[in-house]
Amino acid sequence: MQAIAAFKAGLTHVTQYRAAERPLLTNWQALLDYLHVDMAHLAVERFRVLHLNTRNMLIRDDVITEGTIDHTPIHPREVVRRAIELGSAAIILVHNHPSGDPSPSRSDIDVTRNVAEVGKRLGIAVLDHVIVGASGHVSLRAQGLI
Repeated sequence: MQAIAAFKAGLTHVTQYRAAERPLLTNWQALLDYLHVDMAHLAVERFRVLHLNTRNMLIRDDVITEGTIDHTPIHPREVVRRAIELGSAAIILVHNHPSGDPSPSRSDIDVTRNVAEVGKRLGIAVLDHVIVGASGHVSLRAQGLI
C-alpha cells in the first residue's frame, strides 16, 4: 500500500507541474489529467478552486472543503472572498463525485451560477466548473450550463 501511495503522490506532482507550467486554458488536457489523478477516486466529495491571473496562469489551487460521500457545502461568498484575497482575475471550480458519475446535480448547477453571479459583480470570471468522477469528467461550460 505504501508503494501505491508513493506512486500516486509522484504522479500527482508530475501532472500538477504539467498543469501549472503553461496557461491552463492552453493546457486543458494536462489540467484534466491532474484533476483526475488527484480526485477521481476519493471516498468523499472535495471542492477546490483554481485561481488564475489575467494570463490564465495558475496562482493557487485551493481545496475549499471536503464533505461526505454525496455532498460538500459551498458558500459563494467564501469562494469569491478568497479570489479577492489572491487577486484572481478568473477561477475554475472543481469537485468530484465519489459515485464515479460526473453528471452535475441541480445543486451543482445552482452553486455554479451563484458563484458566477457574485464573481461577475466583482470582476472575477468563473471560467468553468469541472466535475470529476472515475468514469471521466463533465465541464459545465461545455454543457452550456454556465
